[in-house]
Amino acid sequence: MSGTGDMAEGELPAYAERVLAVAELIPAGRVMTYGDVAEWLAGEAQDEGPAAQDGGGRGVGGPRQVGRVMALYGGAVPWWRVVRADGQLLPGQELRALAHYRDEGTPLRTAARTAEDHIPRLDMRRARWDGRPDDGAAP
Repeated sequence: MSGTGDMAEGELPAYAERVLAVAELIPAGRVMTYGDVAEWLAGEAQDEGPAAQDGGGRGVGGPRQVGRVMALYGGAVPWWRVVRADGQLLPGQELRALAHYRDEGTPLRTAARTAEDHIPRLDMRRARWDGRPDDGAAP
């Protein structure tokens, strides 16, 4: 299912555009969870009034909807900066994401010796971005 319906070629749903715009705001070396992005967008909807809160053509959703948008449309934005809350790297994209994290200096936790894949996880305490402009540099 493509989810495009009657849309013109290349046109994104409004909610997808909003999710991708948030992904582009996340500074290098930082991450937001799917839930963080959903909360950010819900906050925007509250700021915009009742029409945005009830959908109003803008659309609101939770972490699963954010994940769906990223899976379908996220290839053109820094997709590796929108992550799972547990810090586990995106299954099937671990090595690609890891290369980005290392290039950007994103805080990582060493994989446990008992971990099968020996793939590190994100250090969510240090890597998570709260959306404040003054919080762009990873500690």
